[in-house]
Amino acid sequence: MGDCVFCEIAAKEAPAKIVYEDEQFIAFPDIHPKAPFHVLLIPKKHIPSLNEVGKEDTELMGRLLLMAQKVAQENHLKGYKLAMHVGKEGGQEVDHLHLHLLAG
Repeated sequence: MGDCVFCEIAAKEAPAKIVYEDEQFIAFPDIHPKAPFHVLLIPKKHIPSLNEVGKEDTELMGRLLLMAQKVAQENHLKGYKLAMHVGKEGGQEVDHLHLHLLAG
């Protein structure tokens, strides 16, 4: 996607401190943190929001949750919150599916 900042981060065309990456996902700190630990977990595949997730993305969405668990474990988080905003009315600021992982 031409003007998607998260796609640019995933493609290493925009700077971000990467805290986790694999072939399907990337995680980096939120630039406006709402907690001492606040990272965004995104698929490298561009999906505008949860409303555009299709049946073909079932495995990807499951892996996204497992990635959140892994990032939490790697950062020794005892408890954490996951949040996903959907659409402008739901507070989504970037039109690329992302999961917030917050703790502390």
